This record gives sequence, C-alpha cells and structure tokens, in this order.
Amino acid sequence: MLPTPRHALNALYAVAGREVIKFVHQFGRLVSALVRPALWMLVFAAGFQNVFGVSIIEPYDTYITYQVYVLPGLLGIVLLFQGMQSSLSMVYDREMGVMRLLLTAPLPRWYLLLCKLVAGTVLSTLQAYAFLAACEVMSLVLPWTDVTVPWSGWLYMLPAIVLGGLMLGAVGLLLSVYVKQLENFAGTMNFVIFPMFFVSPALYPLWKLRESGAEIIYVLALANPFTYAVELIRYAAYGKLNGEALAVVVASGVVFFLLAAHGYDPQRGAIRRTPQAAGSAA
Repeated sequence: MLPTPRHALNALYAVAGREVIKFVHQFGRLVSALVRPALWMLVFAAGFQNVFGVSIIEPYDTYITYQVYVLPGLLGIVLLFQGMQSSLSMVYDREMGVMRLLLTAPLPRWYLLLCKLVAGTVLSTLQAYAFLAACEVMSLVLPWTDVTVPWSGWLYMLPAIVLGGLMLGAVGLLLSVYVKQLENFAGTMNFVIFPMFFVSPALYPLWKLRESGAEIIYVLALANPFTYAVELIRYAAYGKLNGEALAVVVASGVVFFLLAAHGYDPQRGAIRRTPQAAGSAA
C-alpha cells in the first residue's frame, strides 16, 4: 500500500533528519571526508600539474592541468565513500535493532529504503560542495592547487552530483544486504571502493589506458558504473551533458536499488526471520 503524500513526507523528513543530525554531531566524519580528496589534490597536483598540458579532451576546450582534470574524480570519491558510509550505518542499525524497528513501520519497505538512500545522498551532496569550497580556499594559498571551474559549474554540477550520489548510495545499500557483521565490512569496502575508484577515469583519461596497451583495464573501466558518475560530473562542470553517462547512472541506480529492495524483503532476501525467531514467535 502506497503512503499518503503527507505520511510519505513525514517519513522522509524523519529518516533524513536523523541522518543529518547524526552527521552534525560527528564533525570528524566531515573532516575525514575532506582529508582524502584534499591530499590527492595537494600531493598529486604538485607532481602532475602539467601532465595534461598538451592534451585537449572533451569536455575541455583548451589545455588543462592535472588538478583541473582530477577534480571531478575527487568529487566522485567523496560520493563513493559516503555511499559506503551509509551502508555501514545500515549494518550498524541492523545489528542494534534500529533497522528492524524501522522496517516494521506501516510503510512500504522499498519506500523506507528510498528514504535512507535520499538521506545519504543529501549528506553526499553537502560533503561534495564542502570539498569544492575547500578547493577554492586552497587555491588562494597554494598556487599549484588552483582549479578553474566556472562558478556556473557549481550549479550545473548539482543534478550530476545528486544522481551520482543516488547511484553510489544504491550500491552501498545493496552491499549492506549481504554484509551481516560490522567486522566484515572494512574488508568488503576495500574490495568495492578501491577497484571502482582506480579502474575509472577519476585519475587519468581512459584513452591513456588504450594508448598504454592496458586493454583489459580499459574494458573493465567501461563496465564500471563509477566511470559514468565521474564523467557526468566532469561534463556538467562546464555546462555540457554526457547522454551516455546520464543513461548509465540512472539505469544503474535503479537496478541497484531494486536489487537492494529485493534483498531486504524478509520472504526472499537476506533480511529474513530465522527459524529460531519464527519458532519463538509462534
């Protein structure tokens, strides 16, 4: 049964509000979310500042420096880590019983999961723009970190960041279905985050892979949904639309979310009643 609009909005506000309040009271999460991409910008921009000075590639109309190229990839890693962080909170809530209590609410299970996904995406977007602001500050005092993204790009990137956050959050949501304990989550994240990040155009263009003969990695990068999230943000920063990236991000997000909703179905997925629990209930 579908909820009434008022009931649906109240549920969304409650779930998203809880996540935002938790985030506000955990300032270290914001700091850690900014430290990772900031280090890439500080260190790698210094060493590879002019590595793409002789390359003009889409969506750029002129020569670019490394820090300009790598910025969308670093925004992508912010979204990716937040998506995994949200799935970590799902595992924690499930162990503590909060998630099971939430799923007993008189709302469709898929809608409750959608509320969690939207809440995580709100946090992803806030962190992404906090990193953009940090880049502006760094460019004032560290010349090699200067990133020339048009101010209009901040607005153009918003839909791309939101869509990328939803898609990567859905990946985390799906991952939380099959991770039963917090102790197993760190290793699982490493097998998801780093392959998705490094086998993508976040740090280097895909044509470089083909040029170097790494055809297998090139094909894997094309099959990586994170690739298209980064490219969608990259093109949006300059007011351009990458139709292929948009289609892949939207389709992947829908598929991952549907698989996660199926996994949280107590009759079919990973979140089901155990025989002991069923016996005690009887």
